[in-house]
Amino acid sequence: MTTGLQQRISTRLAFLAAGMAMSAWAPLVPFAQARTGVQQGELGLLLLCLGIGSLLAMPVTGVLAARFGCRRIILASGLGCCLVFPLLAIAPTAWSLALVLFLFGATIGTLDVAMNIQAVIVEKEYGGALMSGFHGLFSVGGIVGAGSMTLMLWAGMDLVAASLVLAAAVALVLIGAGPYLLRDPAPSERDAPLFAMPRGAVVLIGALCSLVFLAEGAVLDWSAVMLTSGGGFTAGQGGLGYAAFAVAMTVGRLNGDKMVQRWGGARLLLLGGLCAALGFLIVVLAPSPWIALAGFALIGTGASNIVPVLFSAAGSQQDMPASLAISAITTIGYAGILAGPGLIGFVAHAFGLQLAFAGLACGMLLVAASGWSAVPGAGGGARR
Repeated sequence: MTTGLQQRISTRLAFLAAGMAMSAWAPLVPFAQARTGVQQGELGLLLLCLGIGSLLAMPVTGVLAARFGCRRIILASGLGCCLVFPLLAIAPTAWSLALVLFLFGATIGTLDVAMNIQAVIVEKEYGGALMSGFHGLFSVGGIVGAGSMTLMLWAGMDLVAASLVLAAAVALVLIGAGPYLLRDPAPSERDAPLFAMPRGAVVLIGALCSLVFLAEGAVLDWSAVMLTSGGGFTAGQGGLGYAAFAVAMTVGRLNGDKMVQRWGGARLLLLGGLCAALGFLIVVLAPSPWIALAGFALIGTGASNIVPVLFSAAGSQQDMPASLAISAITTIGYAGILAGPGLIGFVAHAFGLQLAFAGLACGMLLVAASGWSAVPGAGGGARR
């Protein structure tokens, strides 16, 4: 199997489409809460349905990709996501919204794993670092999806109409990607078992992904609280923390492949973990919220290429078939996102949010220290 420029472009388009679809749900949350009449606690349980759908779908996606190839799974899950997404704008009751969120999470989770399996295959065939750029397109998609949906609603477009436009845009991106997605599974994957417990390097890589996802989720859920709780920023300015983080992460990922080629994956993991840890400490110790903003940008810069490097390592390890390894690592990592808000909230309630963020700094130091164990030489070296 030989991959070329078309396959690389198609993979980037798949990541772009996934980022657009996932992020476009965020502007719909207040409308869904108002329409169903649920309180904040009930809304939290509803949002958990999205994560449960993803977690149940992710472990089986590797098997499906090994049997039927990435193209079928990416297109089926992506187009399924496009069909489900407009239902998020019309689900009238809490129970119906829970079902739609579960289905949306399942399609997004399947797409996430399948496109990462595709990315691993394309990168290995290319012979150089590509994973950071692929994940960078996911970040760009996040900006495009949330931004376009917000602009359409701000301009007064009907909620359902805006959802249909967004779903159509995602479908068009997937259709553009379709012809050059990988049709056949890798020969070494065809005989992969239906299920395998994570083992060897996969367990360590999954644990490190979970730590990074936990940190990313903490910034998403708690950065505004961190900036406003001391009275430095108003509620309207609280979103600047996550904005600084997201922009820095996007820029870092779009430039990450060059850094991997220059320094190697293990060294980039070391530097990224140290940078993210420093960012968390700056946020904790900052004498002003403006300095804390720089800390959030450092977190985004440091964390930007850790997960892409870890996914590249998952494709190179020999303990499990790559498709099953990607499924396992994505599932373990996503568990960090789900557990993160509650865990940080518990620590913040008992000991203070500053101590919770200091704990995340320790987690990033652990990631930095594990670099050579998890990804010895991953992604390093010039293109062959």
